[in-house]
Amino acid sequence: MKILCVLYDDPVDGYPKSYARDDIPSLERYPDGQMLPTPAALGFKPGELLGSVSGELGLRDFLEKQGHTMVVTSDKDGPDSVFERELPDTDVVISQPFWPAYLTAERIAKAPDLKLAITAGIGSDHVDLQAAIDRGMTVAEVTYSNSISVSEHVVMAILSLVRNYIPSYKWVVDGGWNIADCVARSYDLEGMDVGTIGAGRIGTAVLKRLKPFDVKLHYTDQHRLPEDVAAELGVTYHPDADSLIQVCDVVTVNAPLHPGTEHMVNDAFIARMKRGAYLVNTARGKICDRDAVARALESGQLAGYAGDVWFPQPAPQDHPWRTMPHHGMTPHVSGTSLSAQARYAAGVREILECFFAGRPMREEYLIVDGGKLAGAGAHAYSEGNVTGGSDEAAKFKK
Repeated sequence: MKILCVLYDDPVDGYPKSYARDDIPSLERYPDGQMLPTPAALGFKPGELLGSVSGELGLRDFLEKQGHTMVVTSDKDGPDSVFERELPDTDVVISQPFWPAYLTAERIAKAPDLKLAITAGIGSDHVDLQAAIDRGMTVAEVTYSNSISVSEHVVMAILSLVRNYIPSYKWVVDGGWNIADCVARSYDLEGMDVGTIGAGRIGTAVLKRLKPFDVKLHYTDQHRLPEDVAAELGVTYHPDADSLIQVCDVVTVNAPLHPGTEHMVNDAFIARMKRGAYLVNTARGKICDRDAVARALESGQLAGYAGDVWFPQPAPQDHPWRTMPHHGMTPHVSGTSLSAQARYAAGVREILECFFAGRPMREEYLIVDGGKLAGAGAHAYSEGNVTGGSDEAAKFKK
């Protein structure tokens, strides 16, 4: 079989010859008791850079020893890209949320042999799920592999905005000691109302990590938290996002992207938020209306916006989130720490081992299977397509 793997570029100074730490903690289970990936073997040392082109997710030896062909590229956008050229005779596509190979309906139609699309990480909205359903393809992801990684990033982003950390750091770099400039937009998080839109694995982990800050917690989700968890957190449930955003000083978006959440955060939505609220989005960029966010920061309706998700990805050079005021944006890095990479690379190998052997994959890894939403996909997604407009990513190359 031919496996086409799309990964982000290596560091500008070259693939690492050494790392800041000698190892990473060894975990066996996720917080809910689910076992970490259990492939037959690993083709890498945990803690290595696996998500870039030279890292190859540690898969090459494994695949080639079984007689498969592996093509790895970061060139994924536009009709002349390596991805586009290699796709027609590909059996398996592996991609990441951080550097997504957008599998549109048009691309799926060009790949008659394509049977399996794997997300190295979580979040498979870069695949046209409706087209995958119609084709009878399997779409799988490594559920939970980087959920805690993202939740840590959310807490970091909230504190960075509320405490005005990024501008304060810049004064140091620029040689200044401008305390008044630093604190003129700095507040304590303590006592604020903080709410999450979405309380799945990531949203719940965010709530648990924020509880020690003595904030008032809120959530909305189509699935209620277990009563004991809600009681332990002291969290207030809201039946919809509209009621939550009107009382919260900080709102964090932790919901999947599907047709029901696409552009949910628009001008009208932001207008109903408290003036001077903070918005953090590590879910998917397309949940937020790009220009509405920029306008709200310029007007002061939002005091800050942070996150690491954009649409499309990579974001074009002229994307307004690069230059809008009071933001704390990063490239999509929250879920691809070296710790997370060890888990999602191992999960990709586990999925491939099952696929090659004709064994069932873990139910929690499935997004689409047998012509319908399945597993985690049936819980979190709706049928339809949200890949429209992804061709704009080609502008980044220019």
